[in-house]
Amino acid sequence: PGLNSVIINDKNGCGTTEPIEFLVVGYPKFFTPNGDGIHDAWNIIGIETLTDPVVFIFDRYGKLLKQLDETTIGWDGTFNGRPMPSSDYWFRLEYERDEDGVQVANTIRTHFSLVR
Repeated sequence: PGLNSVIINDKNGCGTTEPIEFLVVGYPKFFTPNGDGIHDAWNIIGIETLTDPVVFIFDRYGKLLKQLDETTIGWDGTFNGRPMPSSDYWFRLEYERDEDGVQVANTIRTHFSLVR
């Protein structure tokens, strides 16, 4: 995940392109909010580069636990100040993408693990 670049080489030796930058938006498959400073919060990697992003985090029963946007640091694994248990949690990422001047809404739904 993150900002990447690619250079295309012609197989016949006719030249190469200038570097083409592209963004891969990703997310951690797990996080460990134990206060050690490593993987203590979960968020979408590259969220600040998306247009109007919103992330909704749910427990396995579908209860909304947290809503994030591009200004939020991330989810710390708590709900109403209480630590949530180790489990899989689901999220829905909604954002817009410009396709030839038209804003198209996109949604991604998948899950990650909280490990204690």
